[in-house]
Amino acid sequence: MRADRVFAYGAAAGLLGDLLLGDPRRGHPVAAFGRAAASVERTLWRDHRGWGALHTAVCVGGATGLAALASRSVRGSRTASVALTAATTWAVVGGTSLGREARAVAGALAAGDLEVARERLPHLCGRDPQALDADGVARAVVESVAENTSDAVVGALVWGAVGGVPGLVAFRAVNTLDAMVGHRSPRYRRYGWASARLDDVAGWPGARLTAALAAAAGGDPRGAVRAWRADAHRHPSPNAGPVEASFAGALGVRLGGTLSYGGRVEHRPVLNTSGRAVRVQDIERAVRLSRRVGWLALGVGAAGRVLLTRKGRTA
Repeated sequence: MRADRVFAYGAAAGLLGDLLLGDPRRGHPVAAFGRAAASVERTLWRDHRGWGALHTAVCVGGATGLAALASRSVRGSRTASVALTAATTWAVVGGTSLGREARAVAGALAAGDLEVARERLPHLCGRDPQALDADGVARAVVESVAENTSDAVVGALVWGAVGGVPGLVAFRAVNTLDAMVGHRSPRYRRYGWASARLDDVAGWPGARLTAALAAAAGGDPRGAVRAWRADAHRHPSPNAGPVEASFAGALGVRLGGTLSYGGRVEHRPVLNTSGRAVRVQDIERAVRLSRRVGWLALGVGAAGRVLLTRKGRTA
């Protein structure tokens, strides 16, 4: 079976597995990678960019190398190749768990239980929940759904289309490391620099594809493109900006503004200034848009894999 078909069939099966099963509560491969990366950090940590770069190389290189060996070992079997691609896709994407957590917060807000909503919010993002009222929690959830559609689904499919199973694993390793050490705390400002920059590079194509697909699949394509063009560059993150702005325009809401991380207050620009304030009902709309974007990304990735395979045969 050709590589393009292996990816298309395997990734589709993996996305379907995520839809039906979600993430396992125990023994998740990404959690195992996180524990291994934390062990490497305990050995290598120095307040220095070079040691952080070595940490990134060891963790990402090791995970990708193992994935490449696994992929090579099943190359002679079409069934095994598809099964490995499916299992890897299921392991690295997290669209269903993202939707479940978002809906759990929405349910608490709809029931008027702000404290429960605040307790659930850290499952989605690193905001200080006690600093948020109900509207602030709803806005944080929509922003998290938008950003994680790129990080947890589309970005992985993009790199899977480019590099097969190793590409899927490499992207998830990079994204997980960024979540662990890529923030600007005193401990990680220098040590996590390489992981953060690599995540920016790896996430660039997936973020733009997510923004484009959100515009195509949302309720207001023109509004999504307008917000993307006008506001994305004002966001401090080069990848979250296009995604959140496009989602804001597609949903007709305002995102961004003042928020708090770890006791640090940030005043971010408002995205889609012509939109209305986020309501609880917009969380479900964001989740549905996220799911549509994920399946469209699979189609784009499969088509891109076909083009790469054909180009390789004619070169």
